[in-house]
Parts: sequence; C-alpha cells; structure tokens
Amino acid sequence: MTEYTVEFVGTGETITCSDKQTILSRCLEEGIAQEYSCRVGMCLACSAEIVDGEVEQQVAAARGLTEEEAETYALTCMARPASDLKLDRGKYPPSIENDTEEPAAADD
Repeated sequence: MTEYTVEFVGTGETITCSDKQTILSRCLEEGIAQEYSCRVGMCLACSAEIVDGEVEQQVAAARGLTEEEAETYALTCMARPASDLKLDRGKYPPSIENDTEEPAAADD
C-alpha cells in the first residue's frame, strides 16, 4: 500500500490517501466537504479536475465520463491516487456542462 498526498487547489486542504482507498472516502473521513451524491460514478457530482498527477479509475469512462474526460477529470467516488495529486474541486467535465445548458430557441 502506497500513500499519496492529495491537495485541493485554492482551498488549503490536503489529505493523504492510499492507493487502495477512494479520494471521496478519505475526504469524508477527514471531514472535508467534498460534494457527492450517488457514490457509483453516475451523477458526476464528485468531479474534480486533475491539475497535476494521476488517478486510477478504470470504470469511470464506462460510467459518467468519456474516455477523454477520464484523463482530465477524477470521479472522486471511484478514483484512487496513482501519484501525488492536485485536484480542483467543483470543476465539471464538458459532458455535464453541456447537459445543463438551456436549449437554443427555435426559429419560427
């Protein structure tokens, strides 16, 4: 088991997390208010942009993220650190941002 440092950009919060534990579960243990909902990678509420480092989240691309997004975003409910990390919480992948946009008005 290897321990890594996970720093949350702009918050001053840092945790240590083993490569066997999800980032979300570690945040909850430490009392860090990481947003989440479903805990199975479908809602994307726990998304964080990977600023630096790598995570292991093999099934993330099969869940709520595209393969490209899984390289840049971590689903903290599923992601385990594979190196020291810097994460920017509250950053959502383009697929979720596009889902929340208002539809364009149709020309009459």
